[in-house]
Amino acid sequence: MTAKRISLTSLVLMILSTTFGFINVPTAFDQMGYASIIWYIVGALAFFLPTSFMFAEYGSALKDSAGGIYSWIKSGLGERWAFIGGFTWLSAWVITMLFGVPNLWVSLSVMIYGHDTTQSWTFLHFNSTETLGLLSILFVIAATWISVKGLGNITWIASIGGFLATSIAFVFCILSVILIFLNHGHLAQPITGFKSFIVSPNPSFQTPVSTISFVVYAIFAYAGIESLCGVINHLKNPAKTFPHGVMIATALVFVLYTVSIILCGFVVNWKAVMGQNGVTLGNVMYVLMGNLGFSLGHGLDLSPSGTLALGHFLARYTGFANLWGGAGGFLVLAYSPIKSFMFGSNKKLWPKWSLRLNRDGMPGNVMWVQGGFLVAVLFFLTFGGNDAKALFQILTDMNNVSTAFQYILIVLAFPFFKKLANLDRPFVVYHSMKTTWVITILVLFVLAFGIGFNFVQPLLAHQYMTDFWTFLGPVIFGGGAWLFYDWHMRRETEA
Repeated sequence: MTAKRISLTSLVLMILSTTFGFINVPTAFDQMGYASIIWYIVGALAFFLPTSFMFAEYGSALKDSAGGIYSWIKSGLGERWAFIGGFTWLSAWVITMLFGVPNLWVSLSVMIYGHDTTQSWTFLHFNSTETLGLLSILFVIAATWISVKGLGNITWIASIGGFLATSIAFVFCILSVILIFLNHGHLAQPITGFKSFIVSPNPSFQTPVSTISFVVYAIFAYAGIESLCGVINHLKNPAKTFPHGVMIATALVFVLYTVSIILCGFVVNWKAVMGQNGVTLGNVMYVLMGNLGFSLGHGLDLSPSGTLALGHFLARYTGFANLWGGAGGFLVLAYSPIKSFMFGSNKKLWPKWSLRLNRDGMPGNVMWVQGGFLVAVLFFLTFGGNDAKALFQILTDMNNVSTAFQYILIVLAFPFFKKLANLDRPFVVYHSMKTTWVITILVLFVLAFGIGFNFVQPLLAHQYMTDFWTFLGPVIFGGGAWLFYDWHMRRETEA
């Protein structure tokens, strides 16, 4: 029986669902305003397009390899770098979980009160950030306990949460278009010529260094297509379908981000709303949706109480959707990346206790180790003297830098993978080594440029703790993986 082939339309939809994240929209508008758009162009042309074709070549030629990106890096750079790269990939997911946990309490607060009240939460003698940290630690312990018992009873939470989280983007776009007509096209955030698309309204992103550092945010916004490269052998005519699908999806994702960012300008004025002290990268989406409701209420000539109720309803709905999606996502991420990496890599590298599965088929021992690491980092982050705004800025930067950093080894391995003989390559985009090296160097330059400026910018602003925590994940995971691998190899040699 012939397997059903994936069409061009299905491929485009799969890429859209994997790469487009609405949370990136309010984050981009908060950080750079309309000026974020130009960096999304850079991200699309200098990262998303070229790496998509690289990943497709990897995926099609190494389709029978079980290790995913571990196998990709190993094919070009060897097992040591594959292990380091895989560990760095794992760190990106761990930091994604770190970023998500405090946001769950913000979501709960918004769902109950209609706005973020976490900055006023206190417990005994702990301030709001420390209280948020304690609650996050309790959640990590409880969620890890649930996850090690298997995902049979909680996968429906992730499914419903994913649907609800996706619906936020549709609600925002539809209601924003209605608001445009009600306000006769009036922009809450005026466009004052081409300058609005170059200069950020955010004082923290107006120097050349801080502006260029935003490229990491753009890279993060396009991340995720590597997870789809295993489907290339199931496409109808992959040599034509995949490049066409990627180019169409790239254009659509960019248009979606651009239109959504501009729609933010119809909803909120940056200085009046986003620039306030209470707005953090943890609650910016709720601020945006709440103000959309308030603006709609004014446009519809509702009473003050009706306008307030509409704003709170949209914020509460967003909080409800993100709470479901965030909780379900954490439960899945608690086991999926670590299991995928450990069981896809060389099993001889791991102690036997770490690979032992419990009666529910979960690697419970190593999941508890991961949970302990999350608890430790959350403790030091939240009890390190940061306020809520600084906390969510640090978590966002950690997440973005780790995501960008994991691609460096995958891209660096690509030219060496291209030189391998005796590989069946059903899909090839880069036919010459000269083109391969030019594209590789371009992508590496963009990645290194963005990561480097994310390191320099906090130093210039004397935000040393932000710098420390931002680079903690890649350094600890990458450096620790290097030391662990070499230690194991020495033991093997001496045995």
